[in-house]
Amino acid sequence: MSRLDSFIRRVTAQRECLNLAARLIDDVPGPVLELGLGNGRTYDHLRKLFPQREIFVFDRQVAAHPECIPDDAHMVLGDIAETLPLGRNRLKAPAALAHCDLGTGVKADNEALADFIGPRLAPLMAPGGLVVSDQEYHVDGWISLDLPDGVQPGRYHIYRVGAS
Repeated sequence: MSRLDSFIRRVTAQRECLNLAARLIDDVPGPVLELGLGNGRTYDHLRKLFPQREIFVFDRQVAAHPECIPDDAHMVLGDIAETLPLGRNRLKAPAALAHCDLGTGVKADNEALADFIGPRLAPLMAPGGLVVSDQEYHVDGWISLDLPDGVQPGRYHIYRVGAS
């Protein structure tokens, strides 16, 4: 498969998983978290899916399209290892959804990052909320959900956060 085909499959899976998540958290209150702004495409999609929710974005630096950058109150800049544990101070309520798109393309690095982020993300999540990610997580109380039709297992992941 070409890198272009792989990219198309990844972003299609991402879109389908986020669209499903929007329906599944309709009755779960709370903001949305975006871990990894990148160029802002997914953030822009989240704004369309969740126009009534606050969206907080965590990233090391801003490199997004100018129209896809959150305001200062919703953009958390810095190393995720330092900013994510302090995220609770920024949020008015536990998050209904977290989208994590932090993969590096190096499997061992991705696994280490997911192992680090999972336990730090868990306290920010509302019971019944969802974590949608390009990486696999192993967090107690997170239940893996079925993916939308057409999304290959392992391409993306959706987890329901259990009661705390």
